[in-house]
Amino acid sequence: MKKIVAFAGSNSSTSINKQLVEFALTYFEGFEISLLDLNDFEMPMFSVDREKEKGYPEAAYKFREAIEQADAIICSLAEHNRNYTAVFKNTIDWCSRIDINIFGDKPTLLMSTSPGGYGAGNAMNSGKILLPRCGSEIIETFSLPSFEQNFSEGKIINEALKSKLEEKISIFINKLS
Repeated sequence: MKKIVAFAGSNSSTSINKQLVEFALTYFEGFEISLLDLNDFEMPMFSVDREKEKGYPEAAYKFREAIEQADAIICSLAEHNRNYTAVFKNTIDWCSRIDINIFGDKPTLLMSTSPGGYGAGNAMNSGKILLPRCGSEIIETFSLPSFEQNFSEGKIINEALKSKLEEKISIFINKLS
């Protein structure tokens, strides 16, 4: 059975990106699923000086170990100030210092959402640059705009957007076969 490791690039307890990931995971019947929470991998703010003094945080090794167990990755990026979040960047910064190939060339479904009409598109665009550098093979991307208008009770309610996500998930699953 193939294993999917999924996470939202957010540390919010009410993360809309985590909600989007949880919805997407409902389409992965027959897969082993591991949903990570970046709060479980809390690390100090990256600093070269701190790295020299204390080495790498244990949480960086644990995040990498969780990713290594996966056959594929699903990640949904939150956006703060037109970029991915500080917690996501900090996780990547620490983990990439151990080895730049964090994601082990694994197939990745990259998603994003936000309350605004651009659906965290800036974070998505930044992620499309960063993740391949760190070993993600981005197979498909999906951005959900205007979260509050298009998502309710744990699912996408806009049929056109739901169909678009289903199509991208189908392509992603076929790549894993």
